[in-house]
Parts: sequence; C-alpha cells; structure tokens
Amino acid sequence: MATPEMAKAFSPQEVEDRLYQFWDENGFFRPVIDWTKQPFTIIMPPPNVTGDLHLGHALTAALEDLMIRWHRMRGEPTLWLPGEDHSGIAAQVVVERLLASEGVSRLGIGREAFLGRMWEWTKKYARNIADQHRRLGASADWSRERFTLDPGPSRAVRTTFVRLYHKGLLYRGERIVNWCPRCATVLSDLEVDHQEVHGHLWHVRYPIVDADGAGQTYITVATTRPETILGDTAVAVNPHDERYTGLVGKHAQLPVIGRIIPIIADPAVDIAFGTGAAKVTPGHDPTDFEIGQRHNLPTVNIMNLDATLNENAGPYAGQDRYVARRNLVAELEREGPLVRTEPYDHSVGHCDRCKTVVEPLVSKQWYVDIKPLARPASEAVTDGRIRIVPDRFAKVYLNWMDNIRDWCVSRQLWWGHRIPVWYCQDCEEIVVPPLADPMEDPSECPQCGSTNLIQDPDVLDTWFSSGLWPHSTLGWPEDTEDLKYFYPTSVMETGYDILFFWVARMIMLGLENTGEIPFHTVYLHGLIRDENGEKMSKMKGNVINPLEVMARYGTDALRFTLATGTTPGNDMRLSQEKLEGGRNFANKIWNAARFILGEMSKSEAPLAPIGASETLGLEDRWILSRANRLVKEVDRLFADFQFGEAGRLVYDFLWGEFCDWYIELAKIRLRQPRPGEPSPLPVLVDVFERGLRLLHPFMPFVTEEIWQHLMVKAGGLAVRPAGVRQLATTAAGESGPPALIVQPWPSAGPEDEEAEAATETLIGTVRGIRNARMEYGVEAGRWVEAIVQAGPFYDVLHERRAALETLARARPLRLEQELPAKPEQAVAVIVGPVETYLPLAGLVDLEQERGRLRAEIETLEGQMASLRGRLANESFTSKAPATVVAKERERLGAAEERAARLCERLATLVRG
Repeated sequence: MATPEMAKAFSPQEVEDRLYQFWDENGFFRPVIDWTKQPFTIIMPPPNVTGDLHLGHALTAALEDLMIRWHRMRGEPTLWLPGEDHSGIAAQVVVERLLASEGVSRLGIGREAFLGRMWEWTKKYARNIADQHRRLGASADWSRERFTLDPGPSRAVRTTFVRLYHKGLLYRGERIVNWCPRCATVLSDLEVDHQEVHGHLWHVRYPIVDADGAGQTYITVATTRPETILGDTAVAVNPHDERYTGLVGKHAQLPVIGRIIPIIADPAVDIAFGTGAAKVTPGHDPTDFEIGQRHNLPTVNIMNLDATLNENAGPYAGQDRYVARRNLVAELEREGPLVRTEPYDHSVGHCDRCKTVVEPLVSKQWYVDIKPLARPASEAVTDGRIRIVPDRFAKVYLNWMDNIRDWCVSRQLWWGHRIPVWYCQDCEEIVVPPLADPMEDPSECPQCGSTNLIQDPDVLDTWFSSGLWPHSTLGWPEDTEDLKYFYPTSVMETGYDILFFWVARMIMLGLENTGEIPFHTVYLHGLIRDENGEKMSKMKGNVINPLEVMARYGTDALRFTLATGTTPGNDMRLSQEKLEGGRNFANKIWNAARFILGEMSKSEAPLAPIGASETLGLEDRWILSRANRLVKEVDRLFADFQFGEAGRLVYDFLWGEFCDWYIELAKIRLRQPRPGEPSPLPVLVDVFERGLRLLHPFMPFVTEEIWQHLMVKAGGLAVRPAGVRQLATTAAGESGPPALIVQPWPSAGPEDEEAEAATETLIGTVRGIRNARMEYGVEAGRWVEAIVQAGPFYDVLHERRAALETLARARPLRLEQELPAKPEQAVAVIVGPVETYLPLAGLVDLEQERGRLRAEIETLEGQMASLRGRLANESFTSKAPATVVAKERERLGAAEERAARLCERLATLVRG
C-alpha cells in the first residue's frame, strides 16, 4: 500500500475512505473456510430501510466490528454477514407519507405500482445504509450481503410457514387484536407503545330490568371509553363482591340503544376499580374477550377499520370514535344515566410506528401456536447452550417465555412476504403449498378441484422473516457450505429493547428449522442517551447524527467513545465532551507515532533487537511488563464481553504509561545516552506497535494508518517489531500486502514486578512533586529545590537522577538514603518508603502566601456561615426544590473541605 508522508496532524477525512478501500479490495473482510479451525460468526442485525443510520446502529457496528477484528487477528475464520430489513409497516408508512405529499395514495395507485415505489425506496436506502456502514469502518463481508426480501431469505420464509402449517402450529383464528386505524393493520403486543395519558373515568348507570322492587334498581359501571358501551354484552362483578351478590343472574339495559344484557360473576373483575361492576365489551377489550369466551357471550363489533363506528352503533354509525364519544357522553348527561365524570390518568396503547391510539377489536388473523416452540427455546438458555450477557436478562427472557401468547403473524399491508395461503371461492377450502415443494403456487383446490383460488392479500409480520435471519442468510433451507460451516453462529449483539421482538423469535425458529441453537451468546447493549440521561428525540432537539459526528471528530473518535462508554445491558450517556476526548486520543497516538518515526529516521543503523531483560534499562523492563500485563487483562475482558473496560485500560496505558511517562523517560536517554546502556528505540517501537494492535478493534483507521507508516520506516531495518507478519493472507489464500487488520493479536509475555515497583516509585515521586508545584502555583518552567530520602530505592533513583530532575523540574536535588533530620518549612511528598521535601522558601514568598491564605479562609468562612444559615432555615429546606437544597449542601461541603486544607497549609507556614 502506497503510504503518503505522515502529516503533522491526523486528518480522518484524508485516510478513512482510502484505508477502507484498501482493506476491501485486498479481501481482508472475506473469511476462508478452513474445516480445521473453529469460525467466529456474527450475523449483522439488519437495519430497517427507512432512512439513515442512527446512533444505535453506530453502537451496534462499533461493538460488532470490535469483536470481528479481534477474532480475525486471533487467526480465526471470521464472518460478519451484513444485510438490511424490509421493515414492513415502518417502511410502508414512510412511503405512504411520500405518496401523500405527491397528492396520491397507496389505494389510488394500486398494489403493483405501490410495490414498485417501495422497491425504488428500498434500493436507495439499502445502498445508503451499506455505504454508511462502510463509513463506520464495518469490516463486513459485502460479498454475502443479504436483504430480507431476497430470493434466498424469501424461500426460507415460505418454507417455514408451510412446515409450521402442516405441523399444525399455524392456524387462522378470530381473536381480539391490536388494530392501528392509521396503518390499517394488526399489531403484535410488542408493537404497541403504552403511554400514560390524562383522561376521564365516566360513571354510567344501567337500569336493572328484572329488579324485584326490594333491591337495587340499577347498577353503575365505570369506563374510560364510553363509546364502547354500544358494544357491551354483559355487566360483570367479582363473585366475592358482596355488594352485588343479589344481582348476579339478573339483567340490565344499555342506555341509548336499549340492549338487554346479563349480569354475570367473573374473577377477572377488579373489586377496587371504579364501582366494582365492569361493563363487558368482548369485541373491543382483551380481558372482556376472554370473559366473553368463558361465558359464551355474543361479540358485537361497533368499529370500522378506519375507527369510525359501524351500523351496530345505532345513531352514532359513521361517526369517528372520538366524535361519537363526545356525542354519547352529552346524551348520557342529558338523559340522566351519567352519574359523574372524574379525571383519570391511565395507560393507553399507541402504534409504535405512527403513534395513533390503537383500537382493540376482533379480527380473523393467522397465528403461530407458540408454546411448542417456546419450550425448547427456554431450555436452550436454562441448560447453558445459549448465554445471555448480562446474566440478569436471562431471568427476564425466561419469564416472558413462560407467559408467552400465540403470535399473530398476519399484517394488513402490501409490503412484505405475502402469506402463502389461497382460499377456494367455491368451497371455502384453505389451500397451502405442499411440504414437498413450498414454493409451488397451487393451481386448483384439492377439495373440489376448482381453479377459482385467491391468495390471502396480507403479508407476514416483519419479525417472522427477521426471526430466520441467522440461518436464512447462510442458505437455509438448502444445505450450503456456509450453513454447515458458520452455523450455529457465535454472537448475536443487539439492544436489550428487542430481546422479545427478535432474539426470542430467532431462538425459537432457529431450533425449529435446524434443530440447533442460532448462536451461542446473546450480547445486549443499552440505549444511548444525552449527557443529562434524557432519551434522544427530535422534539427535544438532542438527537446526535452519527454522520455529522464522523465528519467533525472522525470515525475513530465516535467508535471509541461508543465502545468505551457502554457496559452490557446498561444505557450510556453521550456528550460532545466525550467525543472530543476520543478525537484527542487519536491525536495523542498520532503525535507519539511522529516522535517515534522521527527518532527512527535519525539512525542509519538497523534497529537492534530487544536484548535480554538484564541488559535493558529499568523503564524498558517496566513498560514491557506493563504491556504484557495489559495484553493479558484485555484478553480476559474481551472474553467476558467487558469491551468498555478493556478500551479504558488500553487508553490509560497508551496515553498515560506509554506517552506521558515512557516516551518522556526515553527522550532523556535518547538525548543523554549513558555508556553501556542500550537505546530505548527498539522497545519504543515494539511496545507502540503492540499497542496499535490492541487499539485497532476500537480505532481501526488511525491505527492502520500509523502502522503502515511504521512498517514503511521499519522496512529496511534488520529487526521488525515482534510478531509482525511480512505479508497478509487474502480470502483466496494468496499473499497480499502487510496490513494491521490481519496482524496476529499480541501475546502476553512475562511480567517484571521488581521493575514495575521501582519505576512506579520514580513516577509517583515525580507526580507528587508536580502536584505540589501546582498547588503552590509554581511556574511550569521554574526549578525548585528537592530533598529526597530514598530508602530502599536509593540505587534506583540515583541511577535515574537525570529523569527525576528533568521531569520534576527539581534542581538542586539532594538525594540521600536516610536523612539525619526532616527539613522544616517544607512540603512533604510521600510515595511508599520514599520521602521528598520541597522547601517552602523555594516555592512561594512565605509572608505573601500567609496573607493570601488568611484572606481566602476569611472569605470561605463568610460563605459557610451564609450557607449554614440557609440550610438551618426550615422554610428554605421544606419549600425549595430538593435539587436546590442538595446543591447548597454540596456547596457547603466543598467550602468546608477547601477551608480545612487552607488552614492546614497555613498552620505549616506559621509553625515555620
């Protein structure tokens, strides 16, 4: 790869496209099937083709690509299969809105033309999504890219439907469903967003028609949806409610339309809700539907599919549901049955896509008999074949599976996999393709021989095809080489919010179709919130566009911030400050590379190999030991899916230990080489190159670009960094150019605790002197006197005297093994057995400092008195917002802490 001269500053825009093309063209993303090796496989959760990628997709890509790059560098055949989802209702809603802006409608242009428009939209946004994944650095195998409506996945969908039907696990039934009047389709329970709304509770009196004159003459019910009174077919009371014992078996009359309905007893009635008597509307409430089934009540549907009322609503037929509600309430109030109306907050279901209030109604739909599929899916988790990370979600998963209800899979849409069922128009037979050939469209009715067949107009729930994703993308139902080698897959990484939508269904359908689990591990990430912990939304104006972030900070900064800011199953907060931190880290690494390359350029001699430990300098042994310890810890954390903690360790090592300390220590030796001591350059290059490999899964672009420059510079050297491959291996098994993306993952060597203890004592002493200088406001370039009692570390500090002087700006430096007496009027810095004393006279003007301290203490005392008075005032603490009171307490604590430190410092000066 031709690498341009290394720029002074890292410019992501100049390297990202070039590097991605280099990786892709050399086949680094495509795995070679090797039956002697265990593969690592992730099937990418397919984004919906409804627009651009958002931060959730960026988080998924960052975490999955991190795993993929790590396993690839470990030498495993690694497949990351990308794809997109047709997204059913979501995509259809978007395109219908587009048509509406053009003055036309789906029904107006017809099914065929509408599907044409859907495909136009899909091709555009599927391409956009793939390109945006490339911008994120996703090292996915694009030669295997899939779409849920591709021929292969479509065959899998149809085969699954036909098999389930012939096994008796798919049936058509009439049940209460969630109906979206706007989208004109049924929704699963998981597609309903329940929101708290400010509503009303209407108390309505029903007269009892067969009262005996001695008891009650009416029964009062309470409802949040008075228009559904028109569909009531009973009044129910709890059998243990003594208030209504004498009314069970009698009959009441509905107001307005006069229907006579029975009064029944059922344990589902909540005694504490409303009056304890419940109106029963089997056609428009799930609980009422079940009550109706138990008591053989008739079902009266009063609602059209567009949420207007039908002929069963009597005088309100044709009215919108909310118009009918207002009109009916007005009539109840006018005629007298309305007892009272009270405010009432309650949860109301809304369509997850268009936010329209969902209407429960009875409809004939296709269902999967889910219990037989749920049992083996639960066992796969309980017996450990599938691990859910974090573990706490396993309990949530199992609880949901234990209480699972049959899955309604039909949707009244045009976009999607059309249900492979035909209805005979002559004998009403249901015709489904044969098991032998699920793709065959029936031409005649097997019952009566008629050719007058009409296919079901509905499509399947999007999650039906998505549930087949791990095996349909690898070729199932065909027995392909990919399916045999890469299935079961390794990890399914996704958000915890779709554990039931998607993950559970993949497990159920994967086991049903293949007999094997679809993946070994489920890794669940959390949601991304803003810096205040608020959920991002366009209405709040706090949405962060990943494309804009990448343009401003670079892809590496975004990936690193997302990967290190999250822990399994927990939400994360994202801020501009964190993104700036990611960008600054990339720049820090870039500047370190420029320094190392510059030092390499100064030497014409070949880079010497790293010698035996006893020949190395102390700080060389220290940084090598720390690097080995880091490799071991990162491996452990990666294996445990603690990617955020692993990234933070790599950050701390490269920024802190390597850049801030080892490079600074090495600079002193490079400028003032000591006789007989080897150059630090071989260690600088080796440790830095290993650090690049550790960082590569988090920040692929900046690490690859630096690595290429490092290899160009090292190309003519006698010794290359340990473990570097001269050539890479492409998917075809041919030799290709060297690239960091396919270099071996670092292995951990021995640790040197003696060197670590000694060097950390040196660093701790320097850090302590620097902190004291900062606390006393000493100018950065000024030298200060230091007296050091080194104890057992005398030889170490004596040998590294130049480093101690230079890095701490300490001169004159008096270094003793033991001091006869501790200096007075000096700041003490204690690091283990090492004691350092900085004479105050060398730090500050003593008299001026005493005056400054007294003045600041006096100011703080005034502030503390004011704060204590306010917090002692009950009127303030009881009336002010809790956050304000807490803030004042924090201010008081900070002031008290600051005053205590200043008094201690003043006492030191006065004692002198």
